[in-house]
Amino acid sequence: MNIGIRITHALKKYGDNVVIPDLSVDIEPGEFFTLLGPSGCGKTTLLRMIAGFNTIEGGDFYFGDRRINDLDPAKRNIGMVFQNYAIFPHLTVRKNVAFGLQNKKLPKNQIDGQTTKFLKLMKIEEYQDRLPERLSGGQQQRVALARALAIEPEVLLMDEPLSNLDAKLRVEMREVIKEIQNSLGITTVYVTHDQEEAMAVSDRIAVMNAGVIQQIGSPKSLYQRPANLFVSTFIGRTNLLKATVVDNGGGIRFKDGLSLSMDNLTDDAKDGQEVIVSIRPEEFVIEEAGQEGLPATVAYNIFLGLNTHYFVDLADGERVEIIQESRIEEILKSGTPIKLGIKREKINVFTQDGSRSVIK
Repeated sequence: MNIGIRITHALKKYGDNVVIPDLSVDIEPGEFFTLLGPSGCGKTTLLRMIAGFNTIEGGDFYFGDRRINDLDPAKRNIGMVFQNYAIFPHLTVRKNVAFGLQNKKLPKNQIDGQTTKFLKLMKIEEYQDRLPERLSGGQQQRVALARALAIEPEVLLMDEPLSNLDAKLRVEMREVIKEIQNSLGITTVYVTHDQEEAMAVSDRIAVMNAGVIQQIGSPKSLYQRPANLFVSTFIGRTNLLKATVVDNGGGIRFKDGLSLSMDNLTDDAKDGQEVIVSIRPEEFVIEEAGQEGLPATVAYNIFLGLNTHYFVDLADGERVEIIQESRIEEILKSGTPIKLGIKREKINVFTQDGSRSVIK
């Protein structure tokens, strides 16, 4: 049965050091929910509170309608996958996967059937008689995942499970994890500091910083409409330019004088207010000769097949990155003067301190 997770006013501290001051979140049944943030932001601490490995100094944790604050970890019916795999080196792959089932003292035929099912699901059946030392990192992580899922937990918790793998294996394993989670429909809480990984696997993401959730949303909503400057800079790549609100909140003006009319600024955006504009690299446009835009000069380029990345210097010396679809025409060389247009409907505008967006 799929269950949701509800956390209200969670508090975690070590002595006088408050790691999580007051955190509330609802995770839907069957959802793939990711805690994303920089190292030390409290995401693993929160995961361990859900698992029962860390004490809870305040607040309430629920699996469905069941309060779990004081419940022993072994009785929470969770599957856990760790960063370092944590599989038993002296047991074969098959015995590793069967371990949790044996602890539950299930009948032998049920243990055998369930073990075989998840060996096949994780595509490691051919390695079932090997010891972990004869497996690659990706194969070991598949064993860890099979072992966690074989007990049919209500909740799957994953703590940086791919961080020890090389880049190619990380991409392969995140596809495996998402596919398996989709097919089983198990409620999953996933911790990572890798924003690309979070975007690839998640239904929703909670971006954390200093123990506080900055924003919760789908990967698309976080990327396109971040709530504050921290989320904007942590999710994806972006360029930050200073500007001023003009025309009674009807637009913004950059330092070099270029103005953009905008109809989606909030009502409290006032004339003369200094703001920070977040412009993704793909939201710049290289204009044709004679068109209005930010004057710039190409510093250098990086050709990456489908796209070409240009690093260009604005008139005030600010360097920005732009991404253009690679075309048959010659790539712009260093020193080429250009004008940059901006896809105004896609950019984000924040208060000067970065604490909130002034986009409706």
